[in-house]
Amino acid sequence: MRRAWESQLDNHDGAVADYIPELFKANPNCFGMAIATVKGKLFSVGDVTVPFTIQSVSKAFAFCLALEIAGPEMVASRVGVEPSGEAFNAIVFDPETNRPFNPMVNAGAIAVAGLLYEYLGDSAFDVLLERFSMAAGCDLALNEAVFRSEDETGHRNRAIAHLLLANEAIAVAPDKALDVYFRQCSIDVTALDLAWMGATFANMGTNPQTRHMAFDLAAVRSTLAVMFTCGMYDYAGHWAYDVGIPAKSGVGGGIVGVVNRQLGISTYSPRLDAKGNSVRGVGAFKALADDFGLHAFDCTNVGSSFITSLLR
Repeated sequence: MRRAWESQLDNHDGAVADYIPELFKANPNCFGMAIATVKGKLFSVGDVTVPFTIQSVSKAFAFCLALEIAGPEMVASRVGVEPSGEAFNAIVFDPETNRPFNPMVNAGAIAVAGLLYEYLGDSAFDVLLERFSMAAGCDLALNEAVFRSEDETGHRNRAIAHLLLANEAIAVAPDKALDVYFRQCSIDVTALDLAWMGATFANMGTNPQTRHMAFDLAAVRSTLAVMFTCGMYDYAGHWAYDVGIPAKSGVGGGIVGVVNRQLGISTYSPRLDAKGNSVRGVGAFKALADDFGLHAFDCTNVGSSFITSLLR
């Protein structure tokens, strides 16, 4: 792991997100990487305790919660599971269904937030935060400054929400869906938290440390499938080709990856590429996958001894 982290230390490409003013305050030099196993072991290097907001990484966990609470049929009636090939904030729906392409882009995530509000009402965010905290194994909290910044500048997302309402992809007031969405994106996490959240998914919904079940097993399986095909914005195809594990990125600089039944992997580095993914994070994941044979279709099984040693 340290070798993968060190391989990116001299990579200063990319820029910190500036379209949300509070995000632009992040230290561009921060870089941390963590691995948590389904047996409860933790390995880390770098700036793994620096807090940052989860941003779009939250979309995977919110989708998983919606599958459990509303059921897969209802979720499927509001959002698809196909890669879009578009930017994460594109105002584009599937022309055949008039629904967002998938829950990992903004339109789909807002539809999911609307569905959570439809089923849970004003308690939607509290339930979501509780489940995220169970997955992380600690009490997570809202970053109020980032939430206010998102709320004040989220005009494009408001346009998306109103279009969702017009197309019957949400059944609540747009502001209600957006409040849940902006809040879920503004939860503070660290690379350590994300590693445990990834490990909870790897452990089929149960946190490896606390043994508390955070998410339903069937919902986790479906979420991992969508993460694999859609989790890295319009870089998702290249990610599946180069890295080959389910993952979700966020413009706060975080990436979480899941090696099923084995590991949760996270990186934090706020410099982003043109597609909104952490430059150092993508590079470190590539290096780790290559070194240890973590790609889902790796035929050399290079990482078997490494993985076996971690799981003992």
